[in-house]
Amino acid sequence: MDKKRRILLVEDDEALGYLLSEYLKMKNFDVTWAKNGEEGLKHSQSSSFDLGIFDIMMPKRDGFSLAEKIKKDFPNFPFIFLSAKSLKVDVLKGFYLGAVDYLKKPIDEEELVIRIENLLNRLTPSVKNENAPELIQIGNFSFNTINQELSFKEETITLTVKESELLSFLLERKNKLSNHKDILIKIWGKNDYFNKKSLNVFITRLRKYLERDPAIKIENVHNKGYILRHKED
Repeated sequence: MDKKRRILLVEDDEALGYLLSEYLKMKNFDVTWAKNGEEGLKHSQSSSFDLGIFDIMMPKRDGFSLAEKIKKDFPNFPFIFLSAKSLKVDVLKGFYLGAVDYLKKPIDEEELVIRIENLLNRLTPSVKNENAPELIQIGNFSFNTINQELSFKEETITLTVKESELLSFLLERKNKLSNHKDILIKIWGKNDYFNKKSLNVFITRLRKYLERDPAIKIENVHNKGYILRHKED
């Protein structure tokens, strides 16, 4: 029997929280329901989860603050926001904090389950690619694809799942164009406006990491995509 995927649901609305918790359990997920941000934080620090689902407007600690804290402690913990806050600035902030998806209320329970399953399948590869190198050298950086660690001299940065996937994608096409659409479909699962904005945020993060080596640059090709260039000696 397959191991149940563990989900941390943080939702202060009693009716919605109960509905989602019971529905996800019915779909064979192991669900821990926290009713405010502080309670959600305590659960995240005492147990391991495959995915977090966070409301944003909550008492004691809001969803943004919760996500920011969890990301500092557990950089590879994937989470999505499920919120009534639908302004572009809120959506972009959610992705900037590292969310793998941002869903707007109200949402159909069946759609939520499909999205969760698709996300978890992408985040947890079922078969290891034996041909994929575990350690990639680019300029003065070493990229450990298994541990999601980017090392520069004595400094090591632990990447998020999305950062690691995006860097791997760009490295596979080093010095070649990576189209927006190809990146979004492969990593985000959907080519749309908000995911494209999220992609821009993650590109900015990678540029900040890679700027330590001036021979490496991620170039923007207007309306087409990105090229990771390495000027080799």
